[in-house]
Amino acid sequence: MGPSGSGKTAVGTALAVDFGVDFVDADDLHPAANVAKMESGTPLDDDDRMPWLDLVGARLAAENGLVVACSALARRYRDRIRSAAPDVRFVELRVSREELDRRMRSRQHFMPPALLNSQLATLEPLEADEDGVAVANEGGILAVAGRARMALDQAARRAGA
Repeated sequence: MGPSGSGKTAVGTALAVDFGVDFVDADDLHPAANVAKMESGTPLDDDDRMPWLDLVGARLAAENGLVVACSALARRYRDRIRSAAPDVRFVELRVSREELDRRMRSRQHFMPPALLNSQLATLEPLEADEDGVAVANEGGILAVAGRARMALDQAARRAGA
């Protein structure tokens, strides 16, 4: 989870390989109207997001082991996903605003850099009572995925899972 440009797809793909499970980019689950809205520079609102988050949750619930790259920026969005997939664990990828801006300007994606401010305004970091870990996305993709895997394993051991 994280804002656009945080590395969700790259790190998520590496984690899926590490875990030996499939990978899904939640961007691919957006309806065309959501994509068009973002492409036009208009941020999504909760009415746009909730049906999409329902699809993300349903996809997680339907498969035994799956890594999904999803912004899940706010607690209420993560709670919506959890309502369908209560065993989901989140990895929050933390990246500086400057680096997010640089990444967004250097790639082809339907999310324009102009929407970065709205994403950061919506972002609510994982809270202590949420099942998940936060990892700085600094360095190579495999190193970040390795730190994420280690943090998830440590959190599971602490929880007795």
